[in-house]
Amino acid sequence: MAEAVSRTAGGVAYALTRRRVKNINLRVRADGTVAASAAPWVPARQVDAFVAQRADWVAATRRRLAARAGAEAAIAAALPPKAEALATMQGLCLRYWPQFAPICPGGMPTVKVRDMTSRWGSCNLRTNTLTFSLRLCAMPAAAQEYVVVHEFCHFAQPNHSPAFWAVVARHMPDYAARRALLRAPVQVPRG
Repeated sequence: MAEAVSRTAGGVAYALTRRRVKNINLRVRADGTVAASAAPWVPARQVDAFVAQRADWVAATRRRLAARAGAEAAIAAALPPKAEALATMQGLCLRYWPQFAPICPGGMPTVKVRDMTSRWGSCNLRTNTLTFSLRLCAMPAAAQEYVVVHEFCHFAQPNHSPAFWAVVARHMPDYAARRALLRAPVQVPRG
């Protein structure tokens, strides 16, 4: 791996790495540090000028990352303990289970809860497991019910084809409104 050299341009401290790239690349990492990469033949003063021109973008990106980190910390603090979340999701699954028993060949699926940030739930047909995001417990009950039904419907259709959505609509006609609740910002209770 190429060694990074520390530099500063336009008030922005950054790490410059030389790589075989076509363009000068600039990134703000999750921790707020800045990294640039450029081809070995690009002069350092050209990279400095590139970084200096984008100093406002770097500052705005750092503010956005800090705000996101603060929101994530507030959400995490508002979540129930994992055992409580698991009990909630198991209860919801048991409530909807009778509708889906005929299409679940392995019996009632195992229900798990994990701190997932990129999805609300998942269905593993091979292991007969439904996994739900811990963050789902911070959403309205109607949204939680939608995710449970959505994941159960994967036993009938293991994809997101029109046939899958027809199965979802058959079991939950108002699924679109419930699904929209998942896109609304999470309201963190103030203590």
